[in-house]
Amino acid sequence: MTEIPKIRVVAAVVVRGDGKILCARRGNAKNPCVAWKWEFPGGKIEAGETPESALAREIREEMNFSVVIGKHISRVNHSYPSCEIEMDAFFCVPADACSMPELHEHVEIRWLAPEDLPALDWAEADKPVVYACTKKLSGSA
Repeated sequence: MTEIPKIRVVAAVVVRGDGKILCARRGNAKNPCVAWKWEFPGGKIEAGETPESALAREIREEMNFSVVIGKHISRVNHSYPSCEIEMDAFFCVPADACSMPELHEHVEIRWLAPEDLPALDWAEADKPVVYACTKKLSGSA
């Protein structure tokens, strides 16, 4: 019996000054369970990194975008057929209000109000974060 790999990842819930949240849509992916799904950008934690430093690095690499990491939102454990992930999600704000994320790893981005997040087709692991964000930010957008 083959053991399914467990991967530690981080996700950024980037909130602009107007209260809108950055949503990113993957294209074709190695893991078909997340292909063409919406997600909060982020990625794997490498050896020796803190979740916060990994998140800042991943956003820079994936989107050529800098963020200031804020409060921890939630930890999600989710099993996909090919792997198990443990994901820590953090609220973030853009480090520079004038800069915009670039599409390198994603095919589309949208900035949405918290109440509009549930309308997207989210990756399964991101759904609890969508719920947490909607609950924590409702009425503040």
